[in-house]
Amino acid sequence: MPEQSSEFFRVERDGAVVHLMMNRPERSNAMSPDFWRDLPRHLDALGRDETVRCAVISGEGRNFTGGMDLSAFADIARLFDNEPGRAAYAMRDVILNLQDAFNAIERARFPVIAAIHGACIGGGIDLITACDMRIASSDAFFAIEEIHIGMAADVGTLQRLPKLIAPAIAAELAYTGRRFWAEEAKGFGLVSAIHADPQAMLAAALDLARSVAAKSPLAIAGIKRNLAYSRDHSVADGLDYIAAWNAGMLRPGDLMAAVQAKMAKRDAAFPDLLPKG
Repeated sequence: MPEQSSEFFRVERDGAVVHLMMNRPERSNAMSPDFWRDLPRHLDALGRDETVRCAVISGEGRNFTGGMDLSAFADIARLFDNEPGRAAYAMRDVILNLQDAFNAIERARFPVIAAIHGACIGGGIDLITACDMRIASSDAFFAIEEIHIGMAADVGTLQRLPKLIAPAIAAELAYTGRRFWAEEAKGFGLVSAIHADPQAMLAAALDLARSVAAKSPLAIAGIKRNLAYSRDHSVADGLDYIAAWNAGMLRPGDLMAAVQAKMAKRDAAFPDLLPKG
């Protein structure tokens, strides 16, 4: 797959790993309309490429992202010049479209790793909570800042964060909008690792992505799907789902390749999934 850089993202490819870099450093990668259009477009296109096995999202410049670029959405306020019921319906559509940008991360059959440095605030929390894994540099700080502009976060934080950390902590962070730093985020379980500086953190994120990409893509897709299913269903439902999944998807080829490679003390090689028609 060729690089598919866009207005907001710079895209690089290293084998089965794709690196999506938010590339608006002069604005702290504030999420302009280009972001909301390009992110799902990239992810959906990558999902159609069977050779992609993992992705990393990072930010260029001093910060991961300063969140939504409110100045770029000034026309949203003009919706409310219309009849109230119709304006509310149109506003709901706007919010659902924004939500879909992050839903695309969950739709992707491959894991997505958030590599976080500097500021990760507002929409940045919505973004990273939709990702499968999160690692940070020691300078990273976070805040659910929507409360400071008189609104409830509405594109995923309030729905996903309480599934990742203790609900009482998620509530405190949402109600106060206070900043918290990488060490605290790791204590909460929001990030799994902290690295000394952004360069070391990004190198670790790409190493992690390459490690994931070396595994069976069928097994990885199954893990991602079942983790998402189990998050939103009971344990009993999740157990039933994985039983049905493996009954349909588990095949001896990848199992034998993994066992033989382990016995021979070498890395296993797994074929890509079939291309989508």
